Amino acid sequence: MKKYMISIAALILLLPTLAMSNALSLRLGYYIPTFKGTANSLWNIEFEQMNLKKANYQNSVLGFAYEQFFSREISFVLSIEGYNRSKTGIYNDYVGYTIDGQDYAFPENLYEGDFNINHAFNVSSTPIQLSVKVMPFGRRGTVVPYIGGGVGLYLWSVKLLGYMVDFQDAWVYTDPDLGDVDIYAVKAVELREENRISFGSHFFGGVMIPVANKLAIEAEVKFNMAWGKFRDAFEGFEKFDLGGYQLALGINYWF
Repeated sequence: MKKYMISIAALILLLPTLAMSNALSLRLGYYIPTFKGTANSLWNIEFEQMNLKKANYQNSVLGFAYEQFFSREISFVLSIEGYNRSKTGIYNDYVGYTIDGQDYAFPENLYEGDFNINHAFNVSSTPIQLSVKVMPFGRRGTVVPYIGGGVGLYLWSVKLLGYMVDFQDAWVYTDPDLGDVDIYAVKAVELREENRISFGSHFFGGVMIPVANKLAIEAEVKFNMAWGKFRDAFEGFEKFDLGGYQLALGINYWF
């Protein structure tokens, strides 16, 4: 939220430097990540190992945009939106036991466990985007359809906080009834990849419906495409998909 508010403040400060002021928009949207990647992507690993669902990472977003008209049919748009979602999950196939002060993950199909092994997985993305918007029939009418697209800077973070099963190093537990059972150490983790910046692109389409002389309601569908490269805590993982679909409703004020 702090990063989002700072970005909004920076965008507002830029407005007086522009030659003309034509429109401001405030939008409330719903963001659906695309979760692209191979089986070894961080998205897919979390969904495979934990009881997290893709629907858990769909969330509302708040957006703000400044629009400068170049002609009746074309305008330039500078916008900012903020997505943030955190969900705590537990491992699907393992339960925890403590032996001699060390926590271990035991197979859930063989043991009930003393505790669940969990961690929180947090993803946030704040794109600052520059777009070209085309209104084929102009901006005056009962319904004003539009399409557009452009590029943007994506400010993003990924965090994993809690406990993780270390599958790289198996231990053997000799059960008096089951014999040798593979178990794994459980480690406390605080992995943070914060304040990263990536380049991306987007395209969108929508309609504006004027409801007053200078006021319109708008509905829009946008598709974002961006990838984040890990450098610190998650180094070694493939690039992280920051893309997604966005459905939004807003108010557009012309002046």
